[in-house]
Formats: sequence, structure tokens, C-alpha cells
Amino acid sequence: MTTELAALVFAILLGFVHLFLAANASTKVRGVDWNTGPRDEPKQPLAGVAGRLDRAFRNYLETFAFFAAAVLIAHLAGRHNFLTSYGAWIYVIARAIYLPLYAAGIPYLRSAVWGVGFLGTMMVLTGLYWP
Repeated sequence: MTTELAALVFAILLGFVHLFLAANASTKVRGVDWNTGPRDEPKQPLAGVAGRLDRAFRNYLETFAFFAAAVLIAHLAGRHNFLTSYGAWIYVIARAIYLPLYAAGIPYLRSAVWGVGFLGTMMVLTGLYWP
């Protein structure tokens, strides 16, 4: 398995962590009946940590698709270099740091870490064209 694919596996696992934390926090606010029911009624808005975990998960989903596509293109193209390898791990590490920053409600630093994750994905894409 390439370094980039290993990073993708860890990114998938991190996505499950996001999912579990957001679902657990949502269930604590909305209740087990809502979570296990048909969810036909309008849902109660999430606030505080539960809302931040839900938004962090949605943000993760928005960035993960681009990251996964970049890693899979690099793999299929057989392009593996320092940019693709480091970029993949930078994305994963930044996104792992982003989650607790968002949950804690820390502004600015959270956005900066998001930018580092974005840079990681851009590094993978740049590595596709690196000699």
C-alpha cells in the first residue's frame, strides 16, 4: 500500500470519528426517540458543542471528497513523490487537529488549520505534475 493510500485509510477512519461524535452529541440533544424514529418532525436546532461537532462533520465531508479524489488520481496515475506523500499526511493531521479546535469553538486557529488541510490536498494535486 502506498503512503498516500495509507493516509486515505486514516482519513476514512477520521471520518468515522467525526460521524460518531456528531451523532452522539445530536442524540444527547434531540433524544434517542428522534434518532431511532422516522424523523418526520422538524429537528431541534443543535447549539453549543453538539452544533459545532455537526458543522465540523459536514465541513469534513466537504473537504474529504476532494482529498480522496486527489489521492486516488495519484494512485491510478502512479504518481508518488514527496508532494503527494507529505500532502496526504498533512491533510489527515490537519483535519485531526481541526476537529477538537472546532468542538472547542476556537476561532482563527481553527480556520488556519483548515487552510493547512487545504494546502495538503493542493500538494497532492501539485505532485501529480511534479517531475
